[in-house]
This record gives sequence, structure tokens and C-alpha cells, in this order.
Amino acid sequence: MVSDSYKQDFERDGYTLVRGLFGADEASQLREHYMVLRKRGSYSGDESGVPVDLGAANSRDPLRRYPRMAQMHRWDDVSLQWLIDSRIDEVMTALLDMSPYAVQTMLYFKPPGSRGQALHQDNFYLKAEPGTCVAAWMALDRVDEANGCLQVVPGSHRWPILCTEKADTTVSFTDVTVPLPAPDAAVPVVMEPGDVLFFHGALVHGSAPNVTEDRFRRALIGHYIQGEASKVASYYHPALRMDGSPLTLDVAEGGGACGEWTDGPDGPVAVLTGTQVIERKHE
Repeated sequence: MVSDSYKQDFERDGYTLVRGLFGADEASQLREHYMVLRKRGSYSGDESGVPVDLGAANSRDPLRRYPRMAQMHRWDDVSLQWLIDSRIDEVMTALLDMSPYAVQTMLYFKPPGSRGQALHQDNFYLKAEPGTCVAAWMALDRVDEANGCLQVVPGSHRWPILCTEKADTTVSFTDVTVPLPAPDAAVPVVMEPGDVLFFHGALVHGSAPNVTEDRFRRALIGHYIQGEASKVASYYHPALRMDGSPLTLDVAEGGGACGEWTDGPDGPVAVLTGTQVIERKHE
């Protein structure tokens, strides 16, 4: 049974951590499965992030050797079965009051010495509407601040999708980020293998570099959209019901208004006064 506290946390903070949703043995098997797949070569949907010109350093970039994988469920049954697993569906249904639609799988290897990912909001990419997307982020290793665990901004799910700005690509493999009203607003989420963090599509989150010498930070991620959504960005088609059957949705277009920070009577307020000019095909 899903605890009521999960929904309370999700509504208050924009995320909830379900510890031990999958067993440590399951996490270990998944970890080994993706390491084998990665060693075999590249696949349709593989993405290593926005290419950054680091000169000769490119050949030493750990993310070049272990690029992330995406949309594995379209050709790998292990990934598909995880994406539509009944345990994830049960939690999602409790959080959203209905079963979601599944639209993406991703695997981050994040080997020692690799860059993190700048703060961002997932629905900037997915553009699910009405409603939002939700992520299920499963740790396959122990994740902490040293190896670059997720960092989240509690309560930021109440913000609109913010206008993006350039990120520091020496510490982030992506080149855009979002500004915060307070620089120390993000908090780390320490997790054990098999723990799953569920978070809202407007929640600001990201990660710092992996500064360890010998520890990966492997994570398996599923992206879902609320069951009443009728649109999602083209990259995420076809959507799947949680029984694995496909369904047809409309294509959400990019652009539109975005949030900019302004001073309000009780502090900074994000107001839809900007226009989003940066486009990204996917996260």
C-alpha cells in the first residue's frame, strides 16, 4: 500500500522519495544489464548531451566513454518492463489520482570525474499539457553529494516554467539552466540502490559533478505524463498506457511565455513576462 505521506510530500515539496521500492538485488541486475549494453556499442536514441568544445579534453571526458542512453524501452524489453512496472504505476496513481502515460526511459552512467547536469525543469522539454510530466528516478548505486546525487528545490513545482539562461559547461554537460531566487535553494537527495524519487515536471533539479575517483552514479529514469494530458512534445511519441499499449496524443509545440523573477511584497516572484526562445528536442 502506498503511504498517504507520499502524496502529502509530493503536493507540498514537488517530490517524494520511496525507499526500497525495488530490491537491492533488482538494482544490481539492472546495473549490470546496462553496463553490458553500453559495452556492446551505441543504440538508437543514445545521447551524450550538448556537445561542448573542450579541445583535447574531449577524448578524456568520461561522458564520451559512458554516454547516457535514452528510449531503451523501444528496443529493450527489460527497460520496457521496468517503465510500466506495477509498483511505479501504483505510486504514480496515488500521487496523480489516475494512472499515467509512459513516454521515456533514460540511463545515466555518470562515471567518476564526469560533469553534472545544470538545474532545469523537465516539462521545459516534454511540454505535457494539460497538467505536467512526472519523473521516476531510480538509484542503481548509492548516490550522495560526492558522486553527484540529485539536488532539488523544494516547492519549486509551484513556479511556472522559467526562462532559461546559459549554463557553465565546465561543470554541466547541458548548456542551459534556470535562475534561482536564492543561490542555496537546492538540497541534496541521498539514495540507496532501489530507492525511487518521484518528482513534478516543474520541480527545479539538477546535479553537481561526480568528484569521486572510483564510484559511478548510475540511475534509471522514467518520464511519465498525467493521464489527462492530451499533448506532449514530438520526441516522446508514442506514449504508452501502463499496460504497455500505445496511444495517440497530439504534438505539443514549443515557445511561449516563461517565468522571470521580480520583487514581490513577500519576496521574489516568478511572473510570466518572458518569452522562451531556446528550444531543445529532449532532456
